Amino acid sequence: MNDILFQSLSLIYIALSKTAVVWIPLLLTIFAWRFWIDYVNAAAIENIKWVMLEIRIPKEVTKTPKAMELVLINALHQTGGVGTWYHRWWLGNVLPWFSLEVCSIGGELHFFVRTQDKFRRLIESQVYAQYPTAEVVPVDTDYAELVPQVNKNTNAIWSTWGTEFTLSKEDPYPIKTYVDYGLDKSVKPDDQESQIDPISPMLELMGALKQGEQLWFQVLVRAHNAGKPGAKSFPKEGHWFERNGVKDITKEQIAKIIKDASKKTEGEKEGTILNLTKGQGDVISAIEHKMSQIQFECGMRMVYLAKKDAFDPGIIVGMMSVVKQYNSQDMNGFKPQNAVGVAIDFIDDPFGKKTLEMKKTMYNAYRLRSYFNKPYERVPFILSAEELATIYHFPNRATSTPSFARIDSKQAEPPQNLPI
Repeated sequence: MNDILFQSLSLIYIALSKTAVVWIPLLLTIFAWRFWIDYVNAAAIENIKWVMLEIRIPKEVTKTPKAMELVLINALHQTGGVGTWYHRWWLGNVLPWFSLEVCSIGGELHFFVRTQDKFRRLIESQVYAQYPTAEVVPVDTDYAELVPQVNKNTNAIWSTWGTEFTLSKEDPYPIKTYVDYGLDKSVKPDDQESQIDPISPMLELMGALKQGEQLWFQVLVRAHNAGKPGAKSFPKEGHWFERNGVKDITKEQIAKIIKDASKKTEGEKEGTILNLTKGQGDVISAIEHKMSQIQFECGMRMVYLAKKDAFDPGIIVGMMSVVKQYNSQDMNGFKPQNAVGVAIDFIDDPFGKKTLEMKKTMYNAYRLRSYFNKPYERVPFILSAEELATIYHFPNRATSTPSFARIDSKQAEPPQNLPI
């Protein structure tokens, strides 16, 4: 047996040696190309001019989340791509992305959109188009920069915990949306308090924070350019290099449901008789409904920071719970991933170095809004505009968090054509 193994290894070595003149240059070329792409992408991202926009919510929000859905589609679904091969491979252009954020500082809530400066006016105009009494105000200082960066010195003063979320099933399966909660129907302001808003649990948790505590939530989004360079694709079963688009994977998932519901009758040689239950039929309809909409590639994070004497482990439990209202047994939902300190015990990390490194990674990934590109590249998941508007929209009177500041009216600016 050992002789056979030795002979096999010898043959492999001889084959590699004789073909080295081919595969070594090829391998070095691949590595050099990958290094070049990472370099030009990093340089291009470094030169992007960002702006943080705070959206101050009006006292009376009478619009349904459908209004936010229109804002997201019209302002954030930038499908222009990255240009020609010259722009992509030489200049390093990347697909534009945005960060939708809600943060609580000591229980005081703020809504933000972080965007490239060139999209600022577009976002402002779309917000005002749907929420005329809101205010969109550029913020000079990023709130994530006001907290000391995580290291072994600040770790003795501040405690940090965070997690990312991903879908619990394949992308085509939808989460529960505002339509499922009946928020697609307009009601009188006095009747809004009887509605159930799925964003309320997160806002209530944020509003319950005390002095010395901060809780950050971000959803990073970019348009899903199906079939274009940079867009998310899925490995094709049985193939090394071929990949499926979202439409292909959708067909696969529907086919699996139908296959599970199929059965052969006694004595039948060919074919099947479908026996779809109402639930299976509803799942197929929901998948088709999701995939008929505008699609976004997304990433989602939550980070909790607090002074040592103010840190509350109960907030961590709350962070894991505030996404459960989007979950459904038959459809989809969110589950945590890359959570700080999870699955690391004292034996694996007796001095806390691994946990500290995870804290630094989570904090820096949030601060840099890095998800689709290096240094903290992740695999995004796909949400429809309806799903995205469900997890990020301006709440109506159904959410009455005391520390949730609302403005009474929009401050009007003077006309630009006044005589001097």
